[in-house]
Amino acid sequence: MTDRPPQRTPNRQLAALIAEAGFSHAGLARRVDQLGLEHGLDLRYDKTSVTRWLRGQQPRGTTPALIAEVFTRRLGRRLTAQDLGLDACAPVYAGLEFAATPEEAVDIVSGLWRKDSGSHTELRKIAFTPAGLVVPSRDWLIGRADDRVGRGDPTPVPATVRIPAQGRPVQAGARAVTVAPRTRHQTERGPGQRVSAGDIAALRSVADLFRSLDHAYGGGHARQALVRYLEHEAEPMLRGRYGEATGRRLFAAAADLTRLAGWTSYDIGAHGLAQRYFVQALRLSQAAADRAYGSYVLITMSRQAVYLHHGREAVQLARVAQQGVGTTAPPVVQALLHAVEARGHGVLGEGRACQASLGRAERALEAARPGDDVPHWARFFDEAQLADEFAHCYRDLQQYRHSAQHAERSLQLRAHGYARSRLFCRVVLASARLGLGELDQACTLGAEAAQHAAEMRSARAVEYVRDFERRLEPYRDAAAVRGYRDRVAALH
Repeated sequence: MTDRPPQRTPNRQLAALIAEAGFSHAGLARRVDQLGLEHGLDLRYDKTSVTRWLRGQQPRGTTPALIAEVFTRRLGRRLTAQDLGLDACAPVYAGLEFAATPEEAVDIVSGLWRKDSGSHTELRKIAFTPAGLVVPSRDWLIGRADDRVGRGDPTPVPATVRIPAQGRPVQAGARAVTVAPRTRHQTERGPGQRVSAGDIAALRSVADLFRSLDHAYGGGHARQALVRYLEHEAEPMLRGRYGEATGRRLFAAAADLTRLAGWTSYDIGAHGLAQRYFVQALRLSQAAADRAYGSYVLITMSRQAVYLHHGREAVQLARVAQQGVGTTAPPVVQALLHAVEARGHGVLGEGRACQASLGRAERALEAARPGDDVPHWARFFDEAQLADEFAHCYRDLQQYRHSAQHAERSLQLRAHGYARSRLFCRVVLASARLGLGELDQACTLGAEAAQHAAEMRSARAVEYVRDFERRLEPYRDAAAVRGYRDRVAALH
């Protein structure tokens, strides 16, 4: 006798939600396909596919999460694959949620840290989703700081915070930090322990260390160590015991580290993961009651959108950031917000709007005074950085003479510790020289940038060099270009 295949159980949960949402089978399939396209997936489901799901067939891969997101958008409440009677899968939407409470925010972001530090490599393969920018930026703009973030007994006690690497020196410019392994006299931090001012100071110091490593060597140099630190040290603090004032400072420090994890993910080309870190950093900044830092997270998201050529989204994010802080922010912050908007206009080829934003940025920076109370995260924005923004914008607008002038000024002013930024600016200068017909000088500059890129762990640095090489293609038979290729080939 031939064995019959096991009978599938009809999916009544999915059927009930289809009825509640008012979807036809074809309509649901079409929406899943459309959402898949946002992630670069060619799914091609139809009404027959939905019929199979209702009969108990489990869709494969990331489809259950996509179906759950379709219902989430339609019904206005968060639904998971399990809520639909479907198997859990790669969490393509995990991390894009803007949590309703600080507790939920901690749950979401700590889940990201754990998955990222473990063997769950699917997070690093998820595509950037322009549609995923809308809800978090809107919720941040119309939201307000949480009424309460404190947990338990606020009495502070001393605590030691350590990086979870083992006994390795980490170079950061001229300084080195040696991380010793734990001894039997040192105890692991656990949930429920009190958080002190010293703990938060340690978080800030660690953020400065990783930031300097990122500037000098690229996001891939110490990203995993940063994520492990967040998992093993920051999460237990967030689940610890602290009063309101300490809690706000703790969430602010966690937001800064989470944004940095996103920034380093962005630098290695893990754009979907970076996007999720940025969304969670934005939510943590709301718990910290730090509106200005939230604006910084938004313009970080805008920079990523510029890099990925989503100019319209980049402009919108920058404008939301400007709305969120109003005119009360220090002039340096105002300059930064307008400069980032200009970059979005530049990508779109909107010359007049780009010039207007650059003008506002320039006037704001001129209004800055030495005694201004500038947030730590905005202190990098100086004349060198503004010149760099001008150079990028003019390159995108194909105004190469202006681009070259500003790129040269930026390189003259920029500190050498910002090695990756100097590399980017050198490539922009090379592209401008090429646009002006100065092929020999362009190739010399490009080869110097390629050498620096080979010494970094930065996908963005590599992509900048590749973009220059694509611009060289019309001149591929020229002697200068052949010389450039020989120099670059010798690097590998």
